[in-house]
Amino acid sequence: MKLGVLGGGQLGRMLGLAGIPLGLRFRFLDASAEVPAAAVGEVHAGAYTDLAALARFAAGLDLVTLEFENVPADACRTLARTLPVLPGARALAEAQDRLREKTLFRELGIPVPRFAPVDDATSLQRALGEVGLPAVLKTRRLGYDGKGQVVLREAADAVPALAALGGRELILEEWIPFERELSLLAVRSRGGALACYPLVENQHRGGILALSRSPARGITPALEQEADRHARALLERLEYAGVLAIEFFQRDGRLLANEIAPRVHNSGHWTIEGAVTSQFENHLRAVLGWPLGDTAPRGHAAMINLVGTHPPAAELARLPRTHVHLYGKEPRAGRKLGHLTLVEASPSELERHLDAVLRAVRPELAGA
Repeated sequence: MKLGVLGGGQLGRMLGLAGIPLGLRFRFLDASAEVPAAAVGEVHAGAYTDLAALARFAAGLDLVTLEFENVPADACRTLARTLPVLPGARALAEAQDRLREKTLFRELGIPVPRFAPVDDATSLQRALGEVGLPAVLKTRRLGYDGKGQVVLREAADAVPALAALGGRELILEEWIPFERELSLLAVRSRGGALACYPLVENQHRGGILALSRSPARGITPALEQEADRHARALLERLEYAGVLAIEFFQRDGRLLANEIAPRVHNSGHWTIEGAVTSQFENHLRAVLGWPLGDTAPRGHAAMINLVGTHPPAAELARLPRTHVHLYGKEPRAGRKLGHLTLVEASPSELERHLDAVLRAVRPELAGA
């Protein structure tokens, strides 16, 4: 069976690594042929808006999935005329527009920060009256890793923020002084079976995920169950197939939904070694309609992102009981180059091991 993947980054690479032992073959569509996924399958270089490139990409495939949520929904609709595309255009359209996404949360009864649409200076003033200050002005589309957003702390910040982001559809969101960010990886099969991984605790630096722990420290069964209920509501409303990531803010014992990602997710990389079945294998099982794998953790895990630069591979290989994943990318500021995974039997063992590894590879995170 041959699967097509829209996007050829590290997530596509890890999908391929999970699928090859299952007898699957892969073809990737990306703007460039020089991408991480080239190590695990053929790559077609082309634009997602190029109908001829889409036709060449689709020829001989059994199914298409994606590893990149900024693929135009129209590309998925075009491909879906001839073969299954999962998760598909509907989920993409909701996730690509922050206003539609937040509205969906509200419709499903999922708590969310206050928000309002912004198109110009007049609507921004109206939105400030509804949302209050501090707030975050964001582009409705294409922002990620902290890009495309400006924090407004006082009324005088409004005009410069609009100038910085103007000309695009915007949304104003309530600023949440959250205690921590949590994420949930949920998976739903084509047949409707659903499973969730434990809640993950995330820490960011410069808007980019730096460190994840799973299970999240001190999480209560009630909070875990609440997150699972929200995931089920979203997956069933969207008639979703595959892995979906939901990012939450935790504040005063409550969860507030921030955003969804309709794909495998950086905060789920720990599942490769830390869960019975990785998010990547379960995504493939789900879109193929196979039985889902067990999402139970194998212990207490942490994932460290390697961003911008990292020690030589030989030095990383010396780190005891540490799983090294490098993506084959050239170093560049702000670029995700790889990750490390640690898995231990207890939280205390994990923290001792994690502190030692952080001091070696990302000392600015030690003690975090």
